[in-house]
Amino acid sequence: MGEQDAERLVAAAAPFATAVTLAVAWGERQAVHSRGRLSHGGAPCTPDSVFELGSVSKTFTALLLASMTARGELAPADPVEPYLPRNWRAPAVRQGGPIRLLHLATHTSGLPRLPPGLLKSALPAWFSNPYATFRDEQLQAALARTTLHHRPGSRFAYSNYGAGLLGRLLAEAASTDYPALLADRICRPLGLRTTTCRPDAPDRVVGHRHERPLPPWHIPGLPGAGAVRAGGMDLLRYLRAHLAPGDGELGAALRDVQRPRLRLPHSADRICLIWNHRRIGGRDLLFHSGGTRGFTAFVGFCPQTATAVAALANCGPALDGRFVQAGYEALKRLSSAQP
Repeated sequence: MGEQDAERLVAAAAPFATAVTLAVAWGERQAVHSRGRLSHGGAPCTPDSVFELGSVSKTFTALLLASMTARGELAPADPVEPYLPRNWRAPAVRQGGPIRLLHLATHTSGLPRLPPGLLKSALPAWFSNPYATFRDEQLQAALARTTLHHRPGSRFAYSNYGAGLLGRLLAEAASTDYPALLADRICRPLGLRTTTCRPDAPDRVVGHRHERPLPPWHIPGLPGAGAVRAGGMDLLRYLRAHLAPGDGELGAALRDVQRPRLRLPHSADRICLIWNHRRIGGRDLLFHSGGTRGFTAFVGFCPQTATAVAALANCGPALDGRFVQAGYEALKRLSSAQP
């Protein structure tokens, strides 16, 4: 199952990737196909080899929001101000109501794509580790300088800044940091063994850009936007949890992140809590992609046919998006067939 899709992904990641993983669930069946090596001349890639997920991290942040909502610790309609660290100031809102947690999880906050000041600090490491020097103090300063692009809740505009800020606020509300919150609320309950924010994770795949190995991705100030990494087997467990949420607070959260919240502009697609939602052939496809300088990732699932796909490669995203498109096509094809 998925052998041909795995070969298509290898072709889509060529010539720069040394490792590719495809994880597939299809009804009661599942498989993880790993190809290549962790680096040039390195150990073989396995289903537990850890890839950087980039913006796929945002789906974990959405699940944290939904989980904390199910526990009664906060509400998506809450303004961001009460969850800011002491002495931090939210961006000024000139029109409309305040920025709310839900706005951050649906890219409707009015925040720009990146925090002010980040580009200048990122330039020396733009092609390797642009977020590495952006920490809590830079985030605090950026918030004070931020001008909203539109009234909160009025318009969709994808924002790494907003999703990263959401992760920071959730950690503050739980009196911990984002990596610890992720481990406690998602990884342990779902049995995720390789999922982590640690740049030095064991069995780490080395990222590549144009055949050049890159250092691990660091995103200390906005971990909820892109710091999570995982192996293919863990991503399969994660996606299968969305297909069969179960009972309890985490089950309620897994269902909640799948609920469409708004229609995207100039499209029939919708956005849930971070997840993209597309209705095709009577089926719901929920999906998200991600990339760092040295990795590309795609995850998606279809509840009606119990189908899930995770595709990972250790090369940066191509301009034509061919690897992500190959992952999406695998999801679409498998979800249209009967297990």
